[in-house]
Parts: sequence; structure tokens; C-alpha cells
Amino acid sequence: MKHILPAVLLATALAAPASLVTTPASAADAVCYNCPPQWADWASMLKAIDENIDVQMPHDNKNSGQTLSQLLAERKSPVADVAYYGVTTGIKAGNEGVVEPYKPAGFDDIPDGLKDPEGKWFAIHYGTLGFFVNVDALGGAAVPQCFADLKKPEYQGMVGYLDPSSAFVGYAGAVAANMAFGGDLNNFDPAIAYFKDLAKNDPIVPKQTSYARVVSGEIPILFDYDFNAYRGKYEEDGNFEFVLPCEGSVRVPYVMSLVKNGPNPELGKRVLDFILSDAGQAIWTNAYLQPSRPVELPAEVAAKFLPASDYARAAAVDYAAMEKAQAGFGERYLSEVK
Repeated sequence: MKHILPAVLLATALAAPASLVTTPASAADAVCYNCPPQWADWASMLKAIDENIDVQMPHDNKNSGQTLSQLLAERKSPVADVAYYGVTTGIKAGNEGVVEPYKPAGFDDIPDGLKDPEGKWFAIHYGTLGFFVNVDALGGAAVPQCFADLKKPEYQGMVGYLDPSSAFVGYAGAVAANMAFGGDLNNFDPAIAYFKDLAKNDPIVPKQTSYARVVSGEIPILFDYDFNAYRGKYEEDGNFEFVLPCEGSVRVPYVMSLVKNGPNPELGKRVLDFILSDAGQAIWTNAYLQPSRPVELPAEVAAKFLPASDYARAAAVDYAAMEKAQAGFGERYLSEVK
């Protein structure tokens, strides 16, 4: 298995606003829902969009579920021009009719199965789910290597995961844990049992991106993607690691869409064209992401990541089936775990 993994971070991310409300945009701006600068180095992408195509987009700190809720609430009078979310939420948005089919330049290079054939959503990059660990915040405990380890008493109050009933990365973590203990997309009993056990260890369950809370040591262990952990490892002061759980995990694409009847459709199309361009895709690799139009990187770059033998434990799944199961799992989580 060859590494098709990203390189070094272009720029330090800017601080994201605490509010979920999009900063008001001028008439010449485009609005992207769920483009937080501290996630996936959207900071560098927003800057590049400004510098390369002269389109300004205000920061927006929603998660995937909040983005879809907002699109549905604003269906009759949309505010956003483009939206970014986990693949299952993108599929939902397409099914709900709040996005407009659009095929940016480079659309044909995206592998089948990772895009809607009509262009209602399409992958822009990938992440692999694992543990983002602040080693210095573990209080002398060993770096956990498996999902099962996190139930041990030495990790009491140290484990965090985003709310899987709302945030897509939280749901991706649930799918990974479910598969780790023998479940599948038709049977989430193992995940429910796991989160019930984990609840005894007082986990921290935020709803939004929590990169800064790991860096500060507030959350020593977070279910998160490899790109965030590598960013911490190579760009922050401290001792950070990415762990791909011994039981296995999942690889998950993030996708974008053109919002139906958005206020600035031509600006939205230009933004999506740039993100799928060679220059745009290169920015994701600088943020430790695998782009949807993949390029193989030199050996010295691949050496920054876990070996290919570890990534062999990360599987792709049927993303349409994952989407269909999401609401049911979220309801079970809220009623049986939270």
C-alpha cells in the first residue's frame, strides 16, 4: 500500500469565533457554512480564495449537523452560497433538495462513490479517524493504542469525543468503534455498549471542533482525524501523537455542495472550482489531508505519517448506508447513552 498522504502545514490557523452565527457578509462576499479556520486548515484555504480569485468568505464555526439544520431552516431564503460537511450530511442535503447540482472543474477526477453523479455533493479531501493525543497531558499514563484501552481507569476524565448525534466526526468515531467491536451499519449495539462503558470514565463530549482544547491539555485524548493530530505533532509546542486504534478504523471523506438558490451562485461556483483546482487541492495536502484528486507524495513527506501497515487497518465503508443509519444511531445515543 502506497502512501497518498499530505505534506506540511502552510499557515497557522486563525482563532475561530465562539458563536455559531455566520459573520455578516458584504454583498460581494460569498458565504460558506461550516468553514472554521481551526479545522482542516480552512484558514489557509480562505486566505487563498481571497488572494487567488478575490472572493472573501467570513469564518463560520458550525459543525455538519448544524449546517444542514441551518440550510433546511433557510430553504425559502438561503443565506449560504456553499456548504462543507461530512459525507453523510452531504448525502442528506442532496436528498433534502437544499443544494444545487454542480460539477466543478476536476469533478471527473474524483473516484466514483465519492461524489453524487449529478454533482449535488462531492469529496474535497479525506481523513482517517483515530486518537489525537496530548502526551504531556496524560499524567504519566501510557499513550492508548486501542478503543478498549480508553475504558481503563487511568484515563478517567481524559477522553473526549464530539457529540455523535450532531457532529459528523463524532458519528464517524461511533462507526469506527462499532466496527472495532464487531458491529456493522445495520447493528450499532456494540457502539452503544461501548459508549455506555466509556461514560463510566467521565468523557468530555463537546459539540464542535475541539483542536485547541487538546493542544491546551484540557482534553488529553480526542476521537479525531489524523490531519488534526499531525498538525498538532508538527506545528504546535508540545508532545502530540496520532494513534490509529489497534482494532481498526475508518477513512471518511468530507464533501461540499453549491447551495440551492444561494444569493451569489456564480461566486459559489468560483469557490468550488478553486477548491478542486490543483492549487486548491495542494492546500489540503499542506494541512495533512488526502485530497479527493489524489497525488502520491515523496517518501520524505510520507515519513511524517504512520506507516502504510497501520493505515491498512482503516477501511472505507458504504457511505450511503452510513448516512441512512446516522439518524437512528443518533436517537439511540441520546436515549441510551447521553
